[in-house]
Amino acid sequence: MAKPAAPNETPGAPTPPWERTPRKAKAPARTPLSQEAIVDTALRILESEGYDALSMRHVAAELGTGAASLYAHVANKDELLKLCIDRVFSEAEIPEPDPETWVEQLRETMRQTRRILQAHPGLARAMLGRVPMGPSGIRLVEGFMGLLRAGDLPDKVAAWAGDVVSLYVVASVFEDDVRFSVHGESTQEDVEAWADEMKDYIKALPVTAFPNLVALAEPMFETGGPDGRFEFGLDLMLRGLASHSRRGSAGEAAE
Repeated sequence: MAKPAAPNETPGAPTPPWERTPRKAKAPARTPLSQEAIVDTALRILESEGYDALSMRHVAAELGTGAASLYAHVANKDELLKLCIDRVFSEAEIPEPDPETWVEQLRETMRQTRRILQAHPGLARAMLGRVPMGPSGIRLVEGFMGLLRAGDLPDKVAAWAGDVVSLYVVASVFEDDVRFSVHGESTQEDVEAWADEMKDYIKALPVTAFPNLVALAEPMFETGGPDGRFEFGLDLMLRGLASHSRRGSAGEAAE
């Protein structure tokens, strides 16, 4: 069967040389530039490459454009980080404050905040020194303050606790983020091996010079990993908060 003639080709005749020039492939369509696309890209960089890798230039390169084109949508890197923070906190849910269970509500809210930050590596560092005052962030702060006030805490205690407890959660996640890069650890097994090495070193210290460190070497490293240590610290903070309640509910902090 004869081969069908190609467009602009005479049947039975070879293709003229001027028709043989390959045409340039059509460039793939770029992602439409928008604030949402910029934030999406910034979050991917934070999560895959870390906080230090994030820059306006890097985001622009990932989007196939120049850094100058981003400024029509985002003022600078600081605003971009604030937008990223607000984006992830849109996932948060705050319960209706209940004076009878306010301590447990606070506990679960802090756990939820930690889970959100853990799901977005690199963002905890971005939060240090920044107050989440975007639409989602301020809603979360307002709800958290409502839970504190449900415990009938003095206004000063409630106001300061909102900052201190939140900082504890953010700092704990930030430490987890950097834990795997310090001393070259890359997995949980690496971290545990390093902890065992530290424990052995402390146990081998001269007991006459370091009696307290040697005595506490075992329990010092038996915190149940990052989760166990986080829960211990959270319980300490919540028990302290409950002791300020005018409802006399200090006992509620115990699980």
